Amino acid sequence: QLQLVESGGGLVQPGGSLRLSCAASGFSLDYYVIGWFRQAPGKGREAVSCISSDGGYTNYTDSVKGRFTISRDNAKNTVYLQMNRLKPDDTAVYYCAADNRALVQVMCIMGPSIPTDFDSWGQGTQVTVSS
Repeated sequence: QLQLVESGGGLVQPGGSLRLSCAASGFSLDYYVIGWFRQAPGKGREAVSCISSDGGYTNYTDSVKGRFTISRDNAKNTVYLQMNRLKPDDTAVYYCAADNRALVQVMCIMGPSIPTDFDSWGQGTQVTVSS
């Protein structure tokens, strides 16, 4: 059974950094494109970033470009989201998602939008940016 578990969330001051992890179990991430999403209180889910299965291509929503970096270590079956210069507007529950369909991979690579129709989802980790 495919399982994704996010970790690394917490409370951080504005301008601070966090690194989120998305660990997979029950399957190998090697052939999966991974997306990070977030949902703030009272708002809809927002696509944040995605990374191709080989890590060669990444895509970001405009509000996080230059501040967030997605990466993956397939040997550890884990994908990361390094978040720097955090702002209060980044406060949300962050989710990772996985999909191995070619169409989702192509959409992530080609952009400009990040695909949202992922098959498997984690439970989320809370990120709170506040002084």
